[in-house]
Amino acid sequence: MDAPDVERRLAAILVADVVGYSRLMGDDDVATVAALNACRDLFSEQIQKRRGRVVNAPGDSILAEFASVVDAVAAAVELQRELAGRNAGEPEARAMRFRIGINLGDVVVDQDAIYGDGVNIAARLEALAEPGGICIARNVYDQVESKLPIVCEYIGEQQVKNIAKPVRAYRVLADRKAEQPRAGPATSAERPHISIAVLPFANMSGDSEQEYFCDGITEELITELTRFPLLNVIARNSTFRYKGQAVDVREVGRELGAQYVLEGSVRRAGNRIRVAAQLLDAQDGVHLWAESYDRDLTAADIFDIQDDLTSRIVGIIADTRGVLMQSLAERIQRKRTENLEAFDWVLKVAQFYGNEKGTKSHADYREG
Repeated sequence: MDAPDVERRLAAILVADVVGYSRLMGDDDVATVAALNACRDLFSEQIQKRRGRVVNAPGDSILAEFASVVDAVAAAVELQRELAGRNAGEPEARAMRFRIGINLGDVVVDQDAIYGDGVNIAARLEALAEPGGICIARNVYDQVESKLPIVCEYIGEQQVKNIAKPVRAYRVLADRKAEQPRAGPATSAERPHISIAVLPFANMSGDSEQEYFCDGITEELITELTRFPLLNVIARNSTFRYKGQAVDVREVGRELGAQYVLEGSVRRAGNRIRVAAQLLDAQDGVHLWAESYDRDLTAADIFDIQDDLTSRIVGIIADTRGVLMQSLAERIQRKRTENLEAFDWVLKVAQFYGNEKGTKSHADYREG
């Protein structure tokens, strides 16, 4: 039972967190800190404008409370709109995106700090949000459904860490005010982008000398997937830090801001090769597709495998997201070498230049 002097109140709690903060800091810590500070100023401005207050801002996170649920959600929608505008002028690898979670709950007040399940659930909802998105609890949705011009999607009961009962959650999909008719087709900057991370394929050959071959196939897949305008493919430098690690794809998705993760393995013995690959939804770790290929190894077969992997992956994503990928039905054409030894040396040279110089991938050395 609470002590008589414990202060409690009902509050709308907003929790925000930077997507892929560790990666951003690893790439350029000075620029990341400057961008984070600018974003904090934006959060403070919008939160105060909506009569809320910033409770705490540890690391790359922001905790705020509002007396009104409507104010909390309106602030979140406006924040994501302004952040998207800022990111439009940044390279994809440097975009600073936030996830935002909002809950309505009872909190314990200790001076300027707030605690309790109300705060914890907001933090869990934030983790369920997509990069640049907002996730709200059912009790929040009930309050704002008819009061704000937003479109929401029910994502079901979510069993979240350290919370006994499942949380009914909604994703805020769109701001109706922003959905005005357009003249002409959308530009590439206006189309929804889908992010995918290709993890280094594991070497199952038992021969460390074959590492270059596995890395080469991984890099080829990254290169080919970048040909599709609606795909944001996470950079090699970001994904290869997971090489040799047993990873949770959900954590990878959160760290890299990826909606999908492709992982696989290569087993090579003489002129025989087996390539296995699987595509997973980074939100919940669900397998969307898996395939394995056994081939007599020639350079042409390698390209066929890569082409098939690429087209199947893009096709699965297109079906899952309900979008049309440009050139989906077209096989990628390239000038090929039929000489396996030549192809092998291309991969070896690419590995050397990639490791020593850090500036080129083996695609830069492809014949043609």
